[in-house]
Amino acid sequence: MYRGMLLGRRLDERMIRLQRQGRIGTFAPIKGQEASQIGSVLTLRRSDWMVPSFRETASMLSRGWPIEKLLKFFAGYLEGGQPDEGQNDLPITIPVATQLPHAVGLAYAAQYRGDDVVVMAYCGDGATSEGDFHEALNFAGVWSVPVVFLIQNNQWAISVPLKKQTHSRTIAQKALAYGVPGLQVDGNDVLAVYAASREAVARAREGNGPTLIECVTYRLGVHTTADDPTKYRSTEEVAEWERKDPLTRFTAYLKKKRLLEDGLEEAVDAEIAAAIQRFEATGAAEPLTMFEHVYAELPPHLKAQREQAAGWLREGENGGGTTAAPRETSPPMRGQRATRR
Repeated sequence: MYRGMLLGRRLDERMIRLQRQGRIGTFAPIKGQEASQIGSVLTLRRSDWMVPSFRETASMLSRGWPIEKLLKFFAGYLEGGQPDEGQNDLPITIPVATQLPHAVGLAYAAQYRGDDVVVMAYCGDGATSEGDFHEALNFAGVWSVPVVFLIQNNQWAISVPLKKQTHSRTIAQKALAYGVPGLQVDGNDVLAVYAASREAVARAREGNGPTLIECVTYRLGVHTTADDPTKYRSTEEVAEWERKDPLTRFTAYLKKKRLLEDGLEEAVDAEIAAAIQRFEATGAAEPLTMFEHVYAELPPHLKAQREQAAGWLREGENGGGTTAAPRETSPPMRGQRATRR
């Protein structure tokens, strides 16, 4: 647990530096939420499904996602979002809450097939204001599917505080309307999260249906690296939550128990450094992949554009230099505006 939390925190800090240096793009840091992620994900088997949103770096690392693959995702590489063959994880989901119906669908399929599988779906407090969340809870409750909704209530949906999102006293109580057990837990206590998640996973595996767990935690950093939280929250509020930092708390606990492993921080830093080297040794992305994975059959106008792009790439490889792209020659589809490219 401690190693997973430490790896998540150290990678988070390094990724912020990489983003500021222009070596990766915008991403959502996890600082302050490591206990909610590690305490929950470690209750899953490899055969279970993990469905992340966009802020589950620690959970994904624990599930075996290589560091360099996550870096590729935030650098715009298609490969960064591809789970390994046979890996029961969905990729990072950027649109808020859209992964929750998918998670319920996975759980319904497992139930239908009689598979001994549990699905754990992550989201934040902001996602509970989306229709997808309520549709997923309703379907999960009606069909009693084996899914655990892990809500990381970090108090802020970008710049909107929880009190302006909902009049409910807790997020956990929202589960009651759908006939689903709801539990609120200290999301900065990794052992409390583990205990709650283990119980919920066991219930689901035994055929007793879904559970919603609200982990009360805090986003200590920015919403994303394109955000400035000083515009909407006070330094006093952040300082108050920093005193509850989950990594600091667990470190103190393990020191008291004399369970901390010597040299672990150095080993984690070395692992991250080696992964960054592998990531930066990756060649340029294949530009033509921009045309893939959108349509089952590529429409004529995109086929024409793909052929044009392939021609320009061949010219560049043959020393033809760069020239202004010609005007789009293929006719636009019905209802589509013709554009210059």
